[in-house]
Amino acid sequence: MKSISLDSTNAICGALFVATGAFFAYQSVGLDLGTALRMGPGYFPFILGCALILLGAIIFIQALRVEGEPIDPFAWRGMLFILPAPVFFGLTVRGLGFAPALFFTAFIACFASRKMNVVYAIILSLLLTIFSVAVFSYGLGLPFERFGPWVRF
Repeated sequence: MKSISLDSTNAICGALFVATGAFFAYQSVGLDLGTALRMGPGYFPFILGCALILLGAIIFIQALRVEGEPIDPFAWRGMLFILPAPVFFGLTVRGLGFAPALFFTAFIACFASRKMNVVYAIILSLLLTIFSVAVFSYGLGLPFERFGPWVRF
């Protein structure tokens, strides 16, 4: 008899997917589901929750069949730079405006990678800002200030 091997990384991932999907499916049952042709406000979250449960179950079952690598150490550097970046954007977009807030947000997030240096971070942030302003401000015509009251020219 062959012993069951467990890929702990995929097992944890599958279990988290199932738990998250079950939470959202359970929460959406309290809303009106409607039908497939006349969807209510709870229909889409319920379907997405069920899809997440299904994908999580597939990942978890696959984790029982394949032996995987151990879980790597936690990436603290990524957490310290990626998580504060959107918070910074949200807190400064009204004061700085869209372009400077986006530039600094991208600049902060760049340093989540150990391979990034200051010159490449500035270039990447500048290109992302130019592209985003061109698409959202000029292309789509969204009504937001490119430069806020803190940085008036």
